[in-house]
Amino acid sequence: MHRLVLILVTLCAALAMAGTVWWATLGTALHALEAKGRSDLSLAADRLRLELQRSRDLAVLLAGDPGISAAVARPSLARFPSWRLQGYADRSGASDVLLLRGAGQVIGSASGRMGDLSEAVWMARTRQGALGVGPMPAGPVFGGRVFAHAAPTFDTDGKVSGAVAVTRDLATLERGWRGDPQAIYFTDAVGHVVVSNREELLGGPPPQTLAPIHGLDIRRTESGRYIPRDALHLELPQPTLGLTAEILLDTAPARALAQARGLAAGAALLALGGLLVFLWERRRVLARANAMLEARVAERTAALTEEVRERREAEAALTRAQADLVQAGKLSALGQLAAGISHELNQPLMAIRSFAQNGATFLERGNTAAAGKNLTRIGDLAGRMGRIIRNLSAFARSEPQPAVETDLGAVIDAALEMTEARAAAAGVEVRVTRPDAPVLAMAGEVRMGQVLVNLIGNAIDAMAVAETRHLTITLTDGPPTLTVADTGPGLENPEAIFDPFYTTKEVGAGLGLGLSLSYGIVQGFGGEIRGRNTEEGAAFTVTLPPVAAEAAA
Repeated sequence: MHRLVLILVTLCAALAMAGTVWWATLGTALHALEAKGRSDLSLAADRLRLELQRSRDLAVLLAGDPGISAAVARPSLARFPSWRLQGYADRSGASDVLLLRGAGQVIGSASGRMGDLSEAVWMARTRQGALGVGPMPAGPVFGGRVFAHAAPTFDTDGKVSGAVAVTRDLATLERGWRGDPQAIYFTDAVGHVVVSNREELLGGPPPQTLAPIHGLDIRRTESGRYIPRDALHLELPQPTLGLTAEILLDTAPARALAQARGLAAGAALLALGGLLVFLWERRRVLARANAMLEARVAERTAALTEEVRERREAEAALTRAQADLVQAGKLSALGQLAAGISHELNQPLMAIRSFAQNGATFLERGNTAAAGKNLTRIGDLAGRMGRIIRNLSAFARSEPQPAVETDLGAVIDAALEMTEARAAAAGVEVRVTRPDAPVLAMAGEVRMGQVLVNLIGNAIDAMAVAETRHLTITLTDGPPTLTVADTGPGLENPEAIFDPFYTTKEVGAGLGLGLSLSYGIVQGFGGEIRGRNTEEGAAFTVTLPPVAAEAAA
């Protein structure tokens, strides 16, 4: 009877322990998932906002153009030439540029389509003189999944005469998001899904059953293999877009972790309880034999109790060490990403500053054509910076970018364009030697441009105190090879040039990450980068995989 009671107590204690550990672990895991999900949702919202920023800026810029404002306000103009608007759309990546008169009558569009958009939600704000934003209304002419930014135009009396609307095709934006691990979607004020990285969600949020856990919004859905069945739902309002960003996070890993730890705790307690039952039975048997055996059993029990305590202390120490390692890994990844973004965006920002200063000078001289070219370059560099941020994010997570067929001649032209002003200011003569035919390699135009800009910038800095300042860029084929040589003092320690944070520049002049990041980029393409000293200075050679014959064909 006593034995049965003891077994039942042990089983109940094991079940209670397993349930307690399961519940506590599930709460911890879900809150950690919530923190990561909010970070992912914020990044996704920022990405969408940056993608649509160009449309808003173009709409405001065109609305302020005196020629366009006069055209909208002129009643005799029935139709504005579409070719002029097509140029703006092509350069900005917009799907359409519309000129609207009065309440919303379209008098010109890049696509050539005409119609009435007076019922559009965003036209209400535009007619009041504010910036309108929102999806295009459904219809046979302008319908579809299109997002618009509209800026008002004013006549000579300061009254709203119409608007300039710039639209972006949301389906085009979504193509780059399909591989995201989390299901993210953006809804409007009435709950309609406007844009999402899952096609299953475009028809609207899936049917959901609320099942809160630990005060968190847990929902059960049945929407296919790419939407989690049990998901943690988070949302983040985006008032500037009139949307709400929402995410569905799969709770299966958290549940699996909680179940595993609960079973482990229950099994451990059950094993300990079984051991104690066995010892208790053994003690009773030995007690009936003689007092000496009873004393020896007591000693053995004390020893086992001490061993259990030491094992628990070891498990606690192991748990603390694992937590410290996880935190250290997070801090390391954060530092790598922050340092990479700081270094990689510095050179495009300097180029934008140079183009802006030159553009101001051209405007003062009345050279609007040259100023317009500088503005176009600034826009291209801003787009390039967006691509750099996405590439740096993947690089910081040590995720290699797929190599594609790349024209290295175009990479050289882009890098020289970005460093032209800097080389001229430093008095550096740039010499480029390359074959007449294009040299193709398996790489990436943006990231190879980063590598070449970094090598050119380092060469210019190295020749700051040199009497002869010649920068030579040589491009050869078979295999595709880029060589950047300077007439500076050479490499002080060639063995350490690719180590992170190694630099010979003064404090504050560099982080020592440029060559380390360049090494990682070239290695990710399957290539090789080397640095050596020459008779005149230093030279860096980048060798890349050639394009396969079938790929070239």
